[in-house]
Amino acid sequence: MSVVQSNLPNRTSATAKHGSLLDGSFRVGISLKGLHALIETISGLLLLKLNPQTINRYLVDILDQELSRNPHDFFASHLLRFAEDLAGTGRPFASAYLISHGAVKLVLVIALLMNRLWAYPLMIVMLSVFIGYQTYRFVLTHSSMMMALSVFDLIVLILTWLEFRQQRLLRRQ
Repeated sequence: MSVVQSNLPNRTSATAKHGSLLDGSFRVGISLKGLHALIETISGLLLLKLNPQTINRYLVDILDQELSRNPHDFFASHLLRFAEDLAGTGRPFASAYLISHGAVKLVLVIALLMNRLWAYPLMIVMLSVFIGYQTYRFVLTHSSMMMALSVFDLIVLILTWLEFRQQRLLRRQ
């Protein structure tokens, strides 16, 4: 038995299950972040190319029937308000936000899935900054989508931190 092998911690089945659960949760969370990042980036690029009035008109056509049945429909009314904001001055902000948020996350998600240790602290910092900014935007706009995104980002941040600790311990051995 080599010195390296004798220094390895004795992992019980409970510890192995916890590690496996953590790793699985981390991979699912990061994969969802990657999918979300790809959708954000594509949406931001489309937002630059499409006429905001056209987007608004399509959404009004789609949501008109739902709002006529239920004028207080939470999802439909918020989506319509979002489309109206895009037709106004919100388009440049929304596009820049979606592209920057999506592209940065996409690069970091790929690095994390490749198990690059440098990406863990960067993802933690990036998510912290976006959570802070999203909370600020929530205070201004009361957008439930901003708060939901912040909660999801917080969960991924915690999973990333836990996985980073585990990866550092494994690499020290």
